[in-house]
Amino acid sequence: MFDVLSLPLSLLPSTPPATPAKPLHCRATTRIRRRLYTKPNPLLSRPFSFTSFPKLPLNCSSSSMPFQVSSSSQLQDSLLYSRAYWVSKTIIAWNVDVGDGSCYLYASKVAALSVTDDGIQGQDAEIKLEEDRNGLPPNVIEKFPHIQNYRAFKVPPALDAKNLLKCQLAVAAFNSHGNCSNATGLQLPGILDELFSYDGPLGAHYLGEVVSLYLWAPTAQAVHAHIYKDPMGGSPLEIIQLVETNGVWSTKGPKRWEGCYYVYEVSVYHPSTLQIEKCYANDPYARGLSSDGRRTLFVNLDSNGLKPEGWDELADKKPDILSFSDISIYELHIRDFSANDNTVNPDFCGGYMAFTLQDSAGVLHLKKLSNAGITHVHLLPTFQFAGVDDESENWKYVDYKILQKLPPDSAGQQAQITAIQNDDAYNWGYNPVLWGVPKGSYASDPNGPCRIIEFRKMIQALNHIGLRIVLDVVYNHLHASGPFDKDSVLDKIVPGYHLRRNNDGFIENSTCVNNTASEHYMVERLIIDDLLSWSINYKVDGFRFDLMGHIMKSTMVKAKDALWSLTKERNGVDGSRIYIYGEGWDFGEVAENGRGINASQFNICGTGIGSFDDRIRDAMLGGSPFGHPLQQGFITGLYLEPNGHDHGTKAVERAMLASAKDHIQVGMAANLRDFVLTDFEGKERKGSEVFTYGGTPVAYALCPTETVNYVSAHDNETLFDIVSLKTPVEISVEERCRINHFATSIIALSQGIPFFHAGDEMLRSKSLDRDSYNSGDWFNRLDFTYHSNNWGVGLPPKEKNEKNWPLIQPRLADPSFKPQRSHILAAVENFMNVLRIRYSSPLFRLRTANAIQQRVRFHNTGPSWVPGLIVMSIEDGNEGVPGISQLDPNFSYIVVIFNACPTEASFISSTLRGRTLQLHPIQVMSTDEVVKNSSYEALSGCFTVPARTTSVFVEARKNLNSLWC
Repeated sequence: MFDVLSLPLSLLPSTPPATPAKPLHCRATTRIRRRLYTKPNPLLSRPFSFTSFPKLPLNCSSSSMPFQVSSSSQLQDSLLYSRAYWVSKTIIAWNVDVGDGSCYLYASKVAALSVTDDGIQGQDAEIKLEEDRNGLPPNVIEKFPHIQNYRAFKVPPALDAKNLLKCQLAVAAFNSHGNCSNATGLQLPGILDELFSYDGPLGAHYLGEVVSLYLWAPTAQAVHAHIYKDPMGGSPLEIIQLVETNGVWSTKGPKRWEGCYYVYEVSVYHPSTLQIEKCYANDPYARGLSSDGRRTLFVNLDSNGLKPEGWDELADKKPDILSFSDISIYELHIRDFSANDNTVNPDFCGGYMAFTLQDSAGVLHLKKLSNAGITHVHLLPTFQFAGVDDESENWKYVDYKILQKLPPDSAGQQAQITAIQNDDAYNWGYNPVLWGVPKGSYASDPNGPCRIIEFRKMIQALNHIGLRIVLDVVYNHLHASGPFDKDSVLDKIVPGYHLRRNNDGFIENSTCVNNTASEHYMVERLIIDDLLSWSINYKVDGFRFDLMGHIMKSTMVKAKDALWSLTKERNGVDGSRIYIYGEGWDFGEVAENGRGINASQFNICGTGIGSFDDRIRDAMLGGSPFGHPLQQGFITGLYLEPNGHDHGTKAVERAMLASAKDHIQVGMAANLRDFVLTDFEGKERKGSEVFTYGGTPVAYALCPTETVNYVSAHDNETLFDIVSLKTPVEISVEERCRINHFATSIIALSQGIPFFHAGDEMLRSKSLDRDSYNSGDWFNRLDFTYHSNNWGVGLPPKEKNEKNWPLIQPRLADPSFKPQRSHILAAVENFMNVLRIRYSSPLFRLRTANAIQQRVRFHNTGPSWVPGLIVMSIEDGNEGVPGISQLDPNFSYIVVIFNACPTEASFISSTLRGRTLQLHPIQVMSTDEVVKNSSYEALSGCFTVPARTTSVFVEARKNLNSLWC
């Protein structure tokens, strides 16, 4: 998913009129004296005033490409880059060889530096640097591994660095003849962390009759707070000048500020424009906002007026979770939940309050899920994000009556949807503006405290029906940067600090835009403070980290420890019940620990933090989301029911299927690194010794709750859609529906944490859209009345799907692909049943790696394996009998057979012969007549399972039928 939006550069509406980004001009340079000595430096002895120097013109030319300095014109452009790093008070790192020449640090209070062949001009200070031939010290290399081979230049220890950091800074190298050979700006996070790391109060604080403001902005030259009565428009009630103490700007005001709004005015040097800019920004620690984040709201979240009745006692009434192994997760987008639900009050559709109703179709469905076993609802981003106007009167709509009349394979629907997609009410929300405030577009009123109250009511209502809440947090990037964008916040206040930059000084964008740098102390602190605020002030129960691999492992561990330290007595919440998981992908500038040890799948193991297991998903479906859309997998017909795609010879297909089965079995054993199984070649291997097609170990987890198993999520096609794409076109819709359920049953009956995309249980379709982040309500519709699964509502949006339209169009046009209501109802019941089976025995939810190794076995293994079958057994002990302990009071032994074949299959096992196994009572009592044809013959140890069916056989400790009467 990419969520880069092109927005005009402008200031906040409450500030002076918007101005465009300042152009970089070039003029003829004049000869200046070469700087081969250190002149007297006032910065070494006393502070300076920022008001006593006139602003000089900026002399440089624009350039967007890296360069090797070798000419006069390139030298003039050099300050556009920041290729040197001030890593500590006494060291500047720069990848330049000065040889017998010299190196100098330059500073200008008014950003007047420019470069000629002779060196730097316009400076207020010039400091000679000496190279340290020992190179960078170990602590610097640990913090900045990507510059470990840079040269170290010593800064005079008596330098007044704190004041110098408020200037435009540059370094220049001179050869032995005194000619300037190189020059560049500096990146400052290293020295800022050393000199200004801070653990005191930040944001707005309320104590008695006093309201205090604290802002961390060590490079700012001045900070003012503009106080407003109203959320937008009008003149400030007052403008307060903040006072700085060691990089923190603060002021105190009267209690009457509460309920008012404020905006910070920060005067600061910004490396993107090479000028001292007057930036207008919200408080990074904002806990309330006006519409679209125009201003920060003075709001005390501990005020009784913001708490729903019973809020303070909610922690005692939350549904109990004895172990994280008992968790199962349902991923849901707030707007999807109710935007098209006719049983919801129109004023609540698409918002927080829809969750507070008792008898809407959506809430009744959530109650069913809760009763069946779902424990957590994972909400896609709920913080203040860009891409959706907070004011509903500004939203644009399409006429659904017109869209409904168009053919199911028409390009007309997507054309109308995409024409307004940046002005409608829909976006997934992965474009953060402010992390710590609920999104205004989901509230009845985006101004004032309404969004806070309604968010709390949503949490409370979901808890009351037995569901805990996971928030989707996006700390890996921010939507905007620079001094002018209305959605830029952090980069206006401490430019160049919060956002990770490459070796040229430009912002890294591997996450899609404006990567953040959790390796910097105050970024890490902001993340942890934000998590604590959501946990304490909103009593949420878990966090899912978007692109967690772009966050440092140390940050994740500190965050987990901070959350787990919360107590009901001290904080009103039990932090030990807060579950954390995320996407541990390893790519971009952080790959292979390029910026420090990151929170990737292989690094995060052993921490108790979960990560998504993409191996089981890819083995089940086939290929990957980035491969050929017709590549088949274990459940979609690989080898067993070809779809015409060239996978290779039948021998190759058989080997691929065998490998996919092993990958799934490892995943079903919670993807444990040390779980030992027999592979398709008959060799005993640990999970870490089974490899993906790319040569990466399949398994990485050390405990079961570190694995989140899934087959679909909000990203990529829905489960039903990908099944419809990969299976042969000639199979029936009934068979596709059965494959859909078969897939969810594998996830539901695996060890580890099962994760389901909302609607998988209802055969949800997005009309084959592979990335619906901005596809509007039309393509993202959920129907909790079970009348439609949203298949065949037009060709999905051109931007991400056009190359697959030739595959998509004939499928959408074929009426036989569309499920009927009877199919949807059957799918819902089957999903609920498989959840009930998971929660019918603790053997499906083992808590330790050792317990899984002792009890879980896979039987259809080795060279004589039966293609398309996975046979898993889980053994329990018996009270008073030596060996493994007894966990389950009802079942002593469970066998689960997953038959992916298009035909009935049999499996004979001498190991499982002679047991008193019967079909699970839940399956016996289900309305699925197919699964009831499953059988087990004790004398021969023969199991027979229908096509595309998961059959669960149990050995009961007492009368089986009485357990579920």
